Amino acid sequence: MKATIVFLLLFTTFNYAQTWQETSTPANSNGQRYDDVFFLDEMVGWAANGYYSAVYKTIDGGLTWTEQFNGNDIPGNYYFRNIEFLDENIGFLGTLNGSFFKTTDGGDTWTEVTNISPNPNAICGLHAVNSTTIYGCGAYFSPAVVIKSIDSGDTWQHIDMSTYANALVEVLFVDANIGYASGRNDSGACILKTIDGGQNWTTIFSSNIIGEYVWKLQFINGNTNTIYGALYSVANNPGKIVKSFNAGNSWTSFDAPETGVQAIGFVNENLGWMGGHNTGFYETNDGGETWTNINIGSNLNRIIVLNEDLAFGCGTSVYKFTDESLSINSFGQDNDQLNLKIDTNPVVTELSVSYDVYAGDNIILELYDAQGKFVKRLKRETAVSRNSRVNYTFNISELSSGIYFLNLHNNLGQTALKFIKE
Repeated sequence: MKATIVFLLLFTTFNYAQTWQETSTPANSNGQRYDDVFFLDEMVGWAANGYYSAVYKTIDGGLTWTEQFNGNDIPGNYYFRNIEFLDENIGFLGTLNGSFFKTTDGGDTWTEVTNISPNPNAICGLHAVNSTTIYGCGAYFSPAVVIKSIDSGDTWQHIDMSTYANALVEVLFVDANIGYASGRNDSGACILKTIDGGQNWTTIFSSNIIGEYVWKLQFINGNTNTIYGALYSVANNPGKIVKSFNAGNSWTSFDAPETGVQAIGFVNENLGWMGGHNTGFYETNDGGETWTNINIGSNLNRIIVLNEDLAFGCGTSVYKFTDESLSINSFGQDNDQLNLKIDTNPVVTELSVSYDVYAGDNIILELYDAQGKFVKRLKRETAVSRNSRVNYTFNISELSSGIYFLNLHNNLGQTALKFIKE
């Protein structure tokens, strides 16, 4: 496998010898991503490849990776979203296809979890609180649910979250009782808090821009009062970094350089990184007020910080913040994975739309006006066709003349096209 050395950036402001480097995970084609990465310690970790539905394990800190599980080897059509382990043996794998998997042998074999009632449409977030308690949530395309196990995944509780949100992406817990969930409600991006193990929740943050999500959450420095969130916005609105220093009682926010912020990871209150579907890999040295593209990697969905000297991120590859010299693969980026097209522009009465479907998928098509304000949802569907071109026609004669954005969100990402309504 050909290895190349990618651009390395010294963080001289903080006198770090560490740099972000690409690890030797198998290369993705078509700009697809590793949706999640999880490490038990500095050496042992797992990565979940989304579209190619594969799980990889490393026991040497990311120098080498071994494929353990491939969804193409079993019946079904899977997109792997997240992975989390309680210990070196017991782990869980969430998908966007109505299936949830468990391993008891460190990832060598996986079995489907079938005792959650009702079964969630998808699991988008997982957090292991301790050796026996784990929470999960989903789905980014609705409905909003939280699942919980206090016996290492032998039994599960299903918590209906429709009262609080219509879509959830992330869960993050302080202990078995106090925790946070984030996603989207009717008012926009939201963060919820529970102090009773998920039975009751309070909304502690809302963006008030319909269509936005809080995509990821993070504690820093082992201080659970300090919380950072990545706010994933929609067409013509900036993404944001939100943060609280008092356990969510109050929040401040900073605009991000691009819309699709998903991954976030801070070493301390000043140094951190973020990225997303169609963004670069950005660094801040002032707590999120300003950002610089460090020009390594793309399509990030997760950044995990193990300590001030070590972090991992995942996107088109798995990346490591380290002072080691890694053997790494070249990587690519494709910002037009969905090939979304509007057949005729300007539009008079009928909006004709087409895009590519590569695998079983979840589709949300929505309209936003020129100011980024939500207009209406056009379509929500589960597509089961593989490698096909999908076509829709929507009557929009009731809309006023002007500029609009067609926003498409699916398992592979989010993209938007501008059109004129005559």
